[in-house]
Amino acid sequence: MKKIFSITLISIILISCKSIKVASDYDSQVDFNNYKTYAFYKPGIDELEISDIDKKRILNSIKNSLQSKGLVISNTPDILINISTKSTKNFYIDYSSYNSFYAGWYPFGGLNYSQMATSSVDGILYIDIIDSKAKQLVWQGKGVGALSSTKSNRDELINNFVTKILEVYPPNQLTSEIN
Repeated sequence: MKKIFSITLISIILISCKSIKVASDYDSQVDFNNYKTYAFYKPGIDELEISDIDKKRILNSIKNSLQSKGLVISNTPDILINISTKSTKNFYIDYSSYNSFYAGWYPFGGLNYSQMATSSVDGILYIDIIDSKAKQLVWQGKGVGALSSTKSNRDELINNFVTKILEVYPPNQLTSEIN
């Protein structure tokens, strides 16, 4: 019994610690140091098909991350923040073989095969940063990680997701100064 409990506990820990994969892209012609204020792009966020509670969690996490980077929310923003989500379901089939020995009418051993199908859901969160004057996308961050509807602390899960994506904003740009 203790062995089964230990295996279950290790599986839960490994699943909950699955890393978030992050990628970003940006317009290399843009000087991100010029952006000091932001606002959320309401039309895009209103169309997002996730629960209002999760939407609020994502927006609060973005707000906290941007404030920690020195940006302030404004009615006349330098940049607009939009978010979008996707999910992908991954299926895995494990093929196993084992030897078996039959008794009675089947005295010879044989090789048997078993199949076990499992699935997981990966969530994808995109954070878009749009130059409000030029109306152009200047930065996009993407985070991919495991989704769990049974997670007891979704606030922490979503905050980690957003924080990980925004760690790479603003991009490290080489600045050339002529003395």
